[in-house]
Amino acid sequence: MRPKSRALTLGSAGVLVTATLMAGAVATPAAGANNGQGQDRETRGAAIAAERAAKAGIDWRDCPADWALAKPIQCGYVSVPLDYADPYGKQIKLAVDRVGNTGTKQERQGALVYNPGGPGGSGLRFPTRVTGNNAIWANVAKAYDFVGFDPRGVGHSAPISCADPQEFAQGSGLDPVPGSEADKSIQRKLARAYAQGCYERTGRAVLQQMTTANTVRDLDVIRAALGEQKLNFLGVSYGTYLGAVYGTMFPGHVRRMVVDSVVNPARENIWYQANLNQDVAFEGRWKDWQDWVAANDATYHLGATRDAVQEQWLKLRATAKKSPLGGVVGPNELISFFQSAPYYDSSWAPVAKVFSRYVAGDTQALIDAAAPDLSDIAGNISSENGNAVYTAVECTDAKWPTNWQTWDRDNTRLHTTAPFMTWANAWMNLPCATWPVKQQNPVNVKTGKGLPPVLIVQSTRDAATPYAGAVELHKRFTGSRLITEKDAGSHGVTGLANPCVNDRVDTYLLTGKVDSADVTCAPHATPKP
Repeated sequence: MRPKSRALTLGSAGVLVTATLMAGAVATPAAGANNGQGQDRETRGAAIAAERAAKAGIDWRDCPADWALAKPIQCGYVSVPLDYADPYGKQIKLAVDRVGNTGTKQERQGALVYNPGGPGGSGLRFPTRVTGNNAIWANVAKAYDFVGFDPRGVGHSAPISCADPQEFAQGSGLDPVPGSEADKSIQRKLARAYAQGCYERTGRAVLQQMTTANTVRDLDVIRAALGEQKLNFLGVSYGTYLGAVYGTMFPGHVRRMVVDSVVNPARENIWYQANLNQDVAFEGRWKDWQDWVAANDATYHLGATRDAVQEQWLKLRATAKKSPLGGVVGPNELISFFQSAPYYDSSWAPVAKVFSRYVAGDTQALIDAAAPDLSDIAGNISSENGNAVYTAVECTDAKWPTNWQTWDRDNTRLHTTAPFMTWANAWMNLPCATWPVKQQNPVNVKTGKGLPPVLIVQSTRDAATPYAGAVELHKRFTGSRLITEKDAGSHGVTGLANPCVNDRVDTYLLTGKVDSADVTCAPHATPKP
């Protein structure tokens, strides 16, 4: 799941039988692929689109220069219906890229398709794990082509928009934490205006089709276009929800699936409750970071206890609220910058260093790190697009509370114990309360006929996708295996160096084998100052 600040935008063990990877092959639709959602037309439409894509394949070429994806990475497009209920109607093109397996022809096991999360994240950088000689993925790269894609609405795949990118980058200048009812009223107006902007800039026809279920159908069409009879998939963060829904809608199409840092797929969690739960988890990981900073006070001089570090944070926040640093960094920009620390361990030291320099008198370092860069036109377009897709998918996927009193009650109560992210997250999601197109019912995630063992990987203190999500998916996917990284909290585990995790991911993707029972791993190395 995406960062949540408006300034950023936001079973039994077994061996899998290796599927025959036939060029142009397309798997037949799974029985009950519509998941009882009354979407038989979409199910038939997805089968039609997949069959068409299998015949067409992908016209692989050198990537456009402005995509910054150098040879030997290749790029192409896959056409999918905007509306799967009308498979012969309007089509949109999805950008895909690949790099071939590094091993022999005999070692090749097909394509491994990746989604990094979001909603709104681009997967096109995935092949650079091979071209960049990422050691963690070297063994898997021998067997698989690495395939990335921009989901519908993202980047080079019929991108959508909800606001002017430069205005979006500039932000509102408001403190996310409301000091009065008037402050709340202003934020409510901004949320309504943003929702209306999505409608006006994207259009009803497109906005109505921005759902997880459609992205999952797109994923199956991509599988067919790749010539793969069954899908090998790696999903991180929101990508795990794509995997969960794919495994429900197309269980017989799955060959191997790894889901890392898991969205709780329970229907009642999608998406309002998920964001409230996220606020609690962010508060916990924020405290973990403060404890680490305090333990390294000899380096950062921000205080020798968590409370002392928190006091420095509150002091900084109050200063920026009274007068934005450099005229541009207020409380909202501070959250956008500091939230990367509870999100990723790799940000612990960089964020602490900037904070330390500020307390020592170097205000410019913090301004440089946290201020919006209005000169970065391309970056601002990308950030606005990512936030637009995040909002469109989450708001359309599920029914949200429309009564402001519900939002006010829940977030006011939660703010008392989880103040770091609660209100910033609430305002980011509030457009869903006045969403201008029909909201759907989430897919009931469950094991379907033919679903092989799925490998689930999760750290216990993940802020963005709390641990309970992995446990819930494990319950729902019979035969799945859960690898727990205990006492760790970086979002996205499979990309970190932890042999206990890495070796099992390699074994699963290369052989289909999983452990006879769930596994608990020690945490990866703690960051060093």
